[in-house]
Amino acid sequence: MSFTTTIKEEISRIKNTRSESIAELSGFLRNNGVCDEKVIELVTENATVAKRIYSLIKDIYDVTCEIETRKNVNFSKNNLYLVTINEKIDFILKDLSIFDENNEILDEPKEYILGTEEDIRAYLRGAFLSKGSINDPKTARYHLEYLIEEKKEACVIKDLLNLFDLNSKIITRDKGYMVYIKEAEKIGDFLRIINANNAVLYYEDIRIYRDHKNMTNRLNNMEQANMDKVVATATKQIEQIEYLRENAALDLLDDKTKEAMDYRMKYPEVSLTELAEIISYETRKPITKSGLNHRFRKINELVEKMKKV
Repeated sequence: MSFTTTIKEEISRIKNTRSESIAELSGFLRNNGVCDEKVIELVTENATVAKRIYSLIKDIYDVTCEIETRKNVNFSKNNLYLVTINEKIDFILKDLSIFDENNEILDEPKEYILGTEEDIRAYLRGAFLSKGSINDPKTARYHLEYLIEEKKEACVIKDLLNLFDLNSKIITRDKGYMVYIKEAEKIGDFLRIINANNAVLYYEDIRIYRDHKNMTNRLNNMEQANMDKVVATATKQIEQIEYLRENAALDLLDDKTKEAMDYRMKYPEVSLTELAEIISYETRKPITKSGLNHRFRKINELVEKMKKV
């Protein structure tokens, strides 16, 4: 079962107030199916969602819908569930803010549909049941989307999402518009908004695990990069010391720099910080990383000068 299916089945069991049920139905019907003066047909791949719509229509409008199972012809193993409404068509379409009084399609729902914050949450829930999906955080990148046919409806959903500071955006698709959210934290907030509480727990557990894993990987990469830098620095210093020995140039350096050379050859794999600590401990003469680096800079300058001759 996909993560999206799990979410839809969970929110299909939420108990609504009458106002929330109307808002949820409006969000679903404005983004699904075919409507005319004789029939409303709604289609979903989720049997639980079909039963949800059936129950809400029956409870709110005292209308018994028909549910028919069909084979999906779009190369999908899932069945399609067709929910058909044959009664009170005109009243339902107008009450759910699909049509206006002149039987024209409304570009956006009327104010009473979205009268409270809970109604807005219910509308977003209904639209998600119809056209929403979220990638499973365990197997894919963080991504939430609504695939909406009409641009103005896509703008409505985007604006409603952004009332909750979810930073949703719209892009054009071949068949409509995608309202989407990419930020992991915002997707978790969305699940809270639509009251998908079990999905929130699953999602946040995976997100925390992935964030921790990513942080560990970054720290490991940083540590490896630092080790590579230490090895590269030490290797260069050793090569320069050997060059000076081969060219009998050690006497051109002062005693403190020679001491640094001896300790580098004795401890070829340690960092400058560690080497400074070793020299300070063994000689009882404190030296900092900066001071030690100054001595190796003298070696580097001498080698560069000799190579130019």
